[in-house]
Amino acid sequence: MPTSSLPFPDVRAGSPAALPAEREVRRAVLRAEAGKSLDVAEATSLLGARDKWLDRLMAVAARVRDAGLAAVGRPGTVTYSPKVFVPVTRLCRDRCHYCTFVATPAQLERDGQSLFLTFDEVLDICRAGAEHGCTEALFTLGDRPEDRWPEAKQWLAEAGYDSTLEYVRALAIRVLEETGLLPHLNPGVMSWAEMNRLKPVAPSMGMMLETTSTRLFTERGQPHYGSPDKDPAVRLRVLEDAGRLGIPFTTGILVGIGETLTERAESLFAIRAVHREHGSIQEVIVQNFRAKDATAMRSVDDLGLDEYLAAVATARVVLGPSVRIQAPPNLVDLSECRALLAAGVDDFGGVSPVTPDHVNPERPWPQIDALRDVCAEEGVSLRPRLTTHPELLDAPWVDPRLRGHVDALRGGDGLLAADAAPAGLPWQEPDGGLETTGRSDLHASIDTTGRTDDRRGDFDEVYGDWAVLREKVQGEKVRTAPGLLGAALGTDVTAALRVAEAVPSSLTHAQTETLLRADGASLEVVCSLADAMRHDAVGDAVTYVVNRNINFTNVCYTGCRFCAFAQRKSDADAYSLSLGEVAVRATEAVALGATEVCVQGGIDPELPGTYYADLARTIKTAEPDLHLHAFSPMEVMNGVARTGLSVHELLVSLKEAGVDSLPGTAAEILDDDVRWILTKGKLPTAQWIDVVTTAHSVGLPTTSTMMYGHVDHPGHWATHLGVIARIQEQTGGFTEFVPLPFVHQSSPIYLAGVARPGPTVRDNRAVHAVARIRLHGLIDNIQCSWVKLGPETCTQVLNGGVNDLGGTLMEETISRMAGSTHGSRKEISELVAMAQLAGRPAAQRTTLHEHLPEVVAS
Repeated sequence: MPTSSLPFPDVRAGSPAALPAEREVRRAVLRAEAGKSLDVAEATSLLGARDKWLDRLMAVAARVRDAGLAAVGRPGTVTYSPKVFVPVTRLCRDRCHYCTFVATPAQLERDGQSLFLTFDEVLDICRAGAEHGCTEALFTLGDRPEDRWPEAKQWLAEAGYDSTLEYVRALAIRVLEETGLLPHLNPGVMSWAEMNRLKPVAPSMGMMLETTSTRLFTERGQPHYGSPDKDPAVRLRVLEDAGRLGIPFTTGILVGIGETLTERAESLFAIRAVHREHGSIQEVIVQNFRAKDATAMRSVDDLGLDEYLAAVATARVVLGPSVRIQAPPNLVDLSECRALLAAGVDDFGGVSPVTPDHVNPERPWPQIDALRDVCAEEGVSLRPRLTTHPELLDAPWVDPRLRGHVDALRGGDGLLAADAAPAGLPWQEPDGGLETTGRSDLHASIDTTGRTDDRRGDFDEVYGDWAVLREKVQGEKVRTAPGLLGAALGTDVTAALRVAEAVPSSLTHAQTETLLRADGASLEVVCSLADAMRHDAVGDAVTYVVNRNINFTNVCYTGCRFCAFAQRKSDADAYSLSLGEVAVRATEAVALGATEVCVQGGIDPELPGTYYADLARTIKTAEPDLHLHAFSPMEVMNGVARTGLSVHELLVSLKEAGVDSLPGTAAEILDDDVRWILTKGKLPTAQWIDVVTTAHSVGLPTTSTMMYGHVDHPGHWATHLGVIARIQEQTGGFTEFVPLPFVHQSSPIYLAGVARPGPTVRDNRAVHAVARIRLHGLIDNIQCSWVKLGPETCTQVLNGGVNDLGGTLMEETISRMAGSTHGSRKEISELVAMAQLAGRPAAQRTTLHEHLPEVVAS
């Protein structure tokens, strides 16, 4: 691009920040040498280390690196990934002031290049790489070019794809099947749902954080100004979502683009926080800025070597021994790689014998033999690895569909096998169901027994860092102090009740929260109003459905911290039911008078892509008239990831297979501040909303739920009820609302000392009553969970707005394994007795709340 046509002014990184005083650097280095924990201010001082203090800092970093390698059984081993660079498209919606990778459609046309690489072009690159011993296909591309360039959207549409990421997914599958190279996806900012769909086709993904400096993003003339995907908050969310999904993730900082030393330190601490919580950051790249011609930052000085070494060494000290620290070997002279090793580097990233570095084309890769010689001179060995580091090559990090591809290249120590030869392997697993596995007593015809241990075998790993969660709970966003659950003032309750009596749908968040905090005489008035509204909406009958719960597997790696149901495959309590056994249970249910089966299970990564539809067809073939209430929004998203279908397409396919309605579970609290404490990997609020609203749009009604009484407070309950109300106003697809009190006894988040021991009786009464009030005129049916509350509390909430007792269940594994003591099945006579305790008649209903008058009992 000619200088005269540059779209941005000639910008320079901010003037170099003054180096910290030597006494501050000295203190920070001494603390690092002593192994003390450092804060941001001290890390900032380390970043300013020079001369003898830099030498001492680098020595500390090298010792930390060596300890980390020894801990994983690879002492003195530095790694690299033999790769090909696949520039899927150079189009991008961002305008970074230092980038020469990105081009416009006009530029590509002038240079005779297509807007996107074709399948054949990608496969040719990967086949050439395989012939030269490469095992990684690095997919690099601009962020969402179809959002900026109509030409990109048209190209994708003509090729049959709705988005760039959908095309990337298809490319990755072809690369796996036809070349055997392992895709490492680097497509920029991705949503939780998009990464969920991409995980089955790539063992690892990545995105540079670059910096947490908001200033460089918001201020005109700064390098990220005008680039929507460079918002630090957005990029941190990607790192967090990747951790929640269990994706081995590469990230890093770009050093020398105008950030201050403090901003540089803050970026490292942000990455450390994500890794502490999720353990998902497999490597952190510390990349030095190098100016390029024909960019807005062409006149900015390259980062100096000492400043670069200080950044590398500080990253190592801050991030610790378990994170691999990577430095691109082509962005320094070969001789300077020695200094990088001395500063704590243990990985040189991808190096290609076939393709150039398309992001830095002016900097050729070093010859591997020459780099190996440099490493040997520094006393370390250089060995090739896979795209994913050895510590993250097993479940739940790598999707089972990729197991064969990974194992074909993996050596005994997790690095690249000496005799590895990439070859294409089928990606799609064969159709079919699960084999019956696990404890035989969990497969009895009706009754199931309790768990044999109070926690799963990977309790200390699967849920993330409990200390980080405790810090979050004690912070400002999620407040759980008992005082915050205290009663609202009577006058406030009276004012809110006036609104509720007149137009309940107009209750504000604050008014709803006030009602949820009511206690004493105020609570009695709230419950009385709720009961009157119940009578007006549905009359006096207490309804129930004769149903059976079928939890077809408890194998799950989602990492829900409240769930005692989920197990690893190797745990003693793990089980899976075959399709045939599920069919037998459905037939048994019908023989016992059931009109519904509720089918849910763990998110087992080995479930075949067609499993959910196969299971639905199996049940409907066995019992065509049985209402199939099946698959939570989380299971829907698991199906989306495994089939490659959209949410809409998958739900249509499930409906065609026989699903009649969906349970609105996996909601927990629809407030992500709480949600990301309750669960490590479950779908975010926005995705739950998308699944249920899409289900409603295709004619699949759902229930709605809320789990409360853990790390939440009434403000969160009010938020949740508001979300449910807004959805119902738009779709009308909810059949009922079911408050689910947290059962704490065996819950991991309680055992770890993070959650409180469930809701109080006051909380239970308030939640059920205010749910009736807030949802009056929107959702007629408010259900209580007898399995969680027990008969006595059920009687109280039946007199405070509740009209439904749910199902007979016949078996209910999830609450029982969490420690519920109220049984796992009820006879009809027992449900009738609960209604009678509340002075009300009972009536059997269908799933969709149609009364069955011939069995009305009083």
